[in-house]
Amino acid sequence: MACGGELPWRERTASCCAACWASLPAIPAAKCRFCALPWTNDDPDFICGPCLKDPLPVDWTEAWGCYAGSLERVLQAFKFQRHDFFADPLAELVERILRQRGDLDFDAVVPVPMHRAKVRRRGYNQAELLARALAKRISIRCQPALLAKTRDLDPQSKLARSARAANVHDAFQASPRVTSKKILLVDDVCTTGATLRACAGELIRAGAGRVAAAVVAKTE
Repeated sequence: MACGGELPWRERTASCCAACWASLPAIPAAKCRFCALPWTNDDPDFICGPCLKDPLPVDWTEAWGCYAGSLERVLQAFKFQRHDFFADPLAELVERILRQRGDLDFDAVVPVPMHRAKVRRRGYNQAELLARALAKRISIRCQPALLAKTRDLDPQSKLARSARAANVHDAFQASPRVTSKKILLVDDVCTTGATLRACAGELIRAGAGRVAAAVVAKTE
């Protein structure tokens, strides 16, 4: 899937050969606490310029890698080409960065929801598959029902950065059962952070005690 070459029978991860999987672009140094934007040094307290002005309403956001090259191609296959068998290998990457952070104090893992009309068209919500696999790995219950998407929106990936926040405004609804819960919000990719912002904001508005976010990849 990543290089277009012949896929070995044994030395592979799902539909990605071992060489390409080993070369997935991990974020090598520090990242913004709130949006996970990669930074060029090892400052653990780094906060990017936009987040200094208007941080995402989360304790932190973690991302394993950069949305580029082979990781971008793997995630595109996971999301759009029914390569749902990538859920557990990608969850393993996210588990790795969460354990490095040392913060697993959550009551529930909640995927970024997809509107039911889009689930019918695509056949699955890749964020939910990822969240379920991650929840199993870190022994925290996955509870997709705690957050729902109320409108079938234009795809964020097809919109200009400036239009993404407006597109997801008031598009999510949290269950009253989130009250006082510590929530780990999970998605595959963070681009501008507009979707995570909208989801986390709704969870907090509904009474969540704490929200943090984890994604496989962050755009640079």
